[in-house]
Formats: sequence, C-alpha cells, structure tokens
Amino acid sequence: MNVAVNIDETHAADLESWVDSANAPDSDFPIQNLPFGRFRIGADAPLKLGVAIGDRVLDLQAGGFVDNSDMRQVLQASPEHRRAMRLQLSRALRRGSPREQELRKALHAIDDVQLELPCDIGSYTDFYAGIHHATTVGKLFRPDNPLLPNYKWVPIGYHGRHSSIRVSGRDFRRPRGQTKAPDAPTPSFGPSRRLDYELELGIIVGRRNDLGDPVSIDHAEQHLFGLTLLNDWSARDIQSWEYQPLGPFLSKSFATTMSPWIVTLDALEPFRLPFTRPTGDPAPLAYLDGDINRARGVFDIELEVWLHTARMRDRNEAPVRVSCSNYRDAYWTAAQLLTHHTSNGCNLDAGDVLGTGTLSGPGPDQGGSLLELTQGGKVPLQLDHGETRTFLEDGDAVMLRGRCHRDGFRSIGFGECRSTVLPSVSM
Repeated sequence: MNVAVNIDETHAADLESWVDSANAPDSDFPIQNLPFGRFRIGADAPLKLGVAIGDRVLDLQAGGFVDNSDMRQVLQASPEHRRAMRLQLSRALRRGSPREQELRKALHAIDDVQLELPCDIGSYTDFYAGIHHATTVGKLFRPDNPLLPNYKWVPIGYHGRHSSIRVSGRDFRRPRGQTKAPDAPTPSFGPSRRLDYELELGIIVGRRNDLGDPVSIDHAEQHLFGLTLLNDWSARDIQSWEYQPLGPFLSKSFATTMSPWIVTLDALEPFRLPFTRPTGDPAPLAYLDGDINRARGVFDIELEVWLHTARMRDRNEAPVRVSCSNYRDAYWTAAQLLTHHTSNGCNLDAGDVLGTGTLSGPGPDQGGSLLELTQGGKVPLQLDHGETRTFLEDGDAVMLRGRCHRDGFRSIGFGECRSTVLPSVSM
C-alpha cells in the first residue's frame, strides 16, 4: 500500500500570520496549527464555531468559511474536504493576505469569549493504552505480574459517562461515595480521600460508521478528526471498592475535563512516528496491523501536568510541574483504538470521544497520576514550596499541557486543560 505523507504548504516553518500574537515562538496556536473549537460572546449568546490563531479566535461563519456553526458538519467532512478548508484558512490568515482587513472583523480575543466543549459528545470510551501506567499501577497490586494476560493483545477500555465531561476552566466538586478500608468490617460513605487526576488525550471521532460496519485499520484515520487534552479525574478509594467485577463506575463518572481546542490530524502530520513494538512483544493481531499504522501511526506529543495549590495562589506563587510524558510511549495507537472499538460492529458517531487512558513515561517522575508518583499514597510528592501531596486536596488546580516539536517545523500546542477541586456537597 502507498502510504501518503500529507505535509504541504500549510506546515511550512517560515509561514507567519497577520495576527501578530500567532508568530510568538511560545504560542500554542501559530498559523501551522489552526485548532477547532466553539465559543460564545456572552453567557446566553449562541454557540459559534471558531479556529484559534495566536491569542485570537476566528469566527468561521462570520469569515465565510462555513455556512453555520454546526461542528458536526466539520467533523463529518472527508479528509480531502478538511485539508482543503485548512489550506483556505491558512492562506487567508497569512501575512500579506488580501482578506486581512475583512477578517479582522471576525476576530475575537480568546480572553473575551466564553469557551465551550469543542463538540457535542454523544458517547465516551476510556482506554488503557499507556503501558507504563498499567505496569506501575499493576505493580502496586501484583508485584510479580503487573500486566494482565490480555494487555498486550487487546486494547482494554470501558464505556464512560459523557454527560459529566466539562470544558477546561469549569471546576468540580469532590465526589462522595462508598469506600472500605482494608481493616474495616463494613464500608462507609463520604467524601473521597484519594482523589486523583489522569493525564490523557481525547481522540475525537469525525466520520461515523453504521451499526454492524466495522472500520479497518487502514481506513481508521479517515474516521478520526483530531486530539484534545483530557483529564479523567478518579476517586481511587471509591474505585478500589467498586471496580470488581464490572470495572469503574461512580469513581469516574463525577467529572472529566476536556480542553476547548481540537488539534486536527492534519496539523499533527509533521509529528508522526512509525509504530513499533519492543523486541519479544507479540505483534498485533492482523485486524490491528496495517501499513499506514506501521509507517506513521504514532504521534510525538510532549505532555505535562502542573499543580497550583490554594496556598500557592494565596502567596502569588507560580504553579509547579509535577510530571511529564509523551504520547509516543503509548502501547496502542489512535487508529488501533478506533478499529478495535468498531471491530464487533459497534457504531461510533461524529463527536464521540475515545480517551487514551493515563499517559505515563518509563521514568519514576513521569507518572500521569498521583497514584503512580506517590506509589499508591505511600511516598508523598514533595512540591517546590514546602507542600506535599499524596492525593489532591480541596482548592488544588490541575493543568494539563501538550506540545509538539520537530526540527524543521513550527512547534504547536494544545492550549490548557484546567480545573480546580471544590469541597464536596453533603447529601
């Protein structure tokens, strides 16, 4: 099979925009990115469809790029139509574009608008694609055999709760639930004491597939639109009591935070890597193995977790970075997750979200959750300003960030995925 590499003029490193803020070296949203999202101009105003450029958002309908603000139409477009729209946007926003004065009227400062979830989410599935997370957590419970026998054969996932996904910046209440201490004769009910974050990416489905119509690995990326940052908050004490035999339930459904921008597969084109398996590991079964996936199925995305405690904010202290990792270390690719999800005939729809699961690195300081960084709460995490954490406290704000780098190309980013833990509410 001929594996196309879709790098074109929109990826040129020397492109600059007439939106000056997009040309700053540290901007997440240079003209080479152009992520999609939705926003409002006022709390009660209608939703608008936009593209981020520097510190501005371009109203796509006002700019004449779409007929309406229906994100679903954009998600369901063919890859060819999507690339054509990207090229049109890129040329219109470049320095020297004849449309500059016209389009300035369709620009809004991102800080002046209300950002919303980037699409309507009909269904949410969370996977377990981070092998370093699975191994580290497995060692806490099964030191001699941390990975379950099926891990290297099948992409593990569970169906999550889409109704509790909220956009970055929306805070959430500490969940209450049923827990049981190891030495307690009976369970008890109350606020979670082992609240945790999970560093993930959300894979946004574009084109739908019909019920009973699985998607092959070589066509999987035609059904994917892009990636977002995702924080799948977890109540570890509730989880450990409830998860057998059917897996996570109330320990996960209370909140999930998503960044407001979808970075498209087209923008990520320069940051692809071949998919390989470590020597000695089993090759994927045939339905999960294809030329495109082998040649370029991995995305090189640097990920970070930052923590800003209430005490830090009171003292005007900056947040601290508590871990970093990279999506390239995941065991399963985005294409493999979608193909496996549909392999039994399951239908996915435009806007459905596939969570990668926690993305940790191989090093001890690369855990994508506090569960890993503190060895299950046994070794407190030392923060720079004298505080410690085993799990999250009320008032803690967690920020996820992501960025892509490659020599010869402009770095792009994902913005921020942020939320703060509020005290629980009594029943």
